[in-house]
Amino acid sequence: QVQLVESGGGLVQAGGSLRLSCAASGRTFSSRPMGWFRQAPGKEREFVAAISWSGASTYYADSVKGRFTISRDNAKNTVNLQMNSLKPEDTAVYYCAAGAQAYGLGYVSPASDKYGHWGQGTQVTVSS
Repeated sequence: QVQLVESGGGLVQAGGSLRLSCAASGRTFSSRPMGWFRQAPGKEREFVAAISWSGASTYYADSVKGRFTISRDNAKNTVNLQMNSLKPEDTAVYYCAAGAQAYGLGYVSPASDKYGHWGQGTQVTVSS
């Protein structure tokens, strides 16, 4: 079983930066792809970024490409999301997710149904 706990959310002005972290427990963390998703009020959950087990492959939503960077440290069982040049439209609850299974060394996916474990979420609010 994988348990995920997000941290690092908060209130920031537009143009600012935040770094989200996700701490994972469970022996299977290092064998699974990891992802970040977000959900704004009144909207459906959407994909933000994902990283493969090896860390060599990453995938970003067009809306965050060039501004956000996902990384992972398998030795520490953590995955991070560095968010720069934040915009008010980035305001949402951000969720960390672990792959439902060990898909493969370089596997990465933006599809939420490929992720079987979710954190409780951390609020990010960007003021204009």
